[in-house]
Amino acid sequence: MSTNRPFVLSIAGFDPSGGAGVLADVKTFEQHQVYGLAIITGNTIQTENEFIKMEWIAIDFVLESITTLFNKYEIKAVKIGIVPSLDYLEHIVFQIKKHSQKTKIIWDTVLKSSTTFDFLQIENQAKLEEILKKIDLITPNYKEILQLSTKGINAETIAVLLSKHCDVLLKGGHNTNEKGVDYLSIKNEFIKLAPTTTLANEKHGSGCVLSSAITANLALGIDTTTSCQKAKVYIEKLLLSNNTLLGYHHD
Repeated sequence: MSTNRPFVLSIAGFDPSGGAGVLADVKTFEQHQVYGLAIITGNTIQTENEFIKMEWIAIDFVLESITTLFNKYEIKAVKIGIVPSLDYLEHIVFQIKKHSQKTKIIWDTVLKSSTTFDFLQIENQAKLEEILKKIDLITPNYKEILQLSTKGINAETIAVLLSKHCDVLLKGGHNTNEKGVDYLSIKNEFIKLAPTTTLANEKHGSGCVLSSAITANLALGIDTTTSCQKAKVYIEKLLLSNNTLLGYHHD
């Protein structure tokens, strides 16, 4: 058992290419010197540029895994990735809170794959908002956030509205007006996080890595704003690591 690193948990899909999902998350955790645990929500057949098939893991199996890990380890933070429904997400979030009120929860709101395979449809706005009240931070991109609310005329407005329930990091990878610029809506602040370079290469799973880097930083006791800033630096190194869709992890 680790005695000098905080435990963090990824509850997400399995991507055999290692670019996204729990494999990418655990790579990121290790680079941040936190101890990574993982529970799979779905098993996929895919590469970095082709999504073929997935099978969801039964929620009872996931919940039993959560109980087993929380009974054994003091988990500081949890990153949640792909889920098939709001009910599934709700069960996960409430199970975590049942075992630990102090554990930070970060939800990377992956609603579809980069090859347009749909994971989750938001069909109940009221239920979504109730779940968000139990979550510390969500990390949607400019496309995803438009599906998280029927209110607001643009992504930035929706981020502010959703931040009434939890903190929101609006990722700028799909920001057509300010490429690579993220916005953190936290409490009464709307903070601009500008990139340090515009030369980055596209990477499969970059959103997964960003949210898991934030999760690791939060587990280390770093505040939310600084965690997001440090994670942005980390993801830029991944994007610059080579010119393929699969990046190399280094701190």
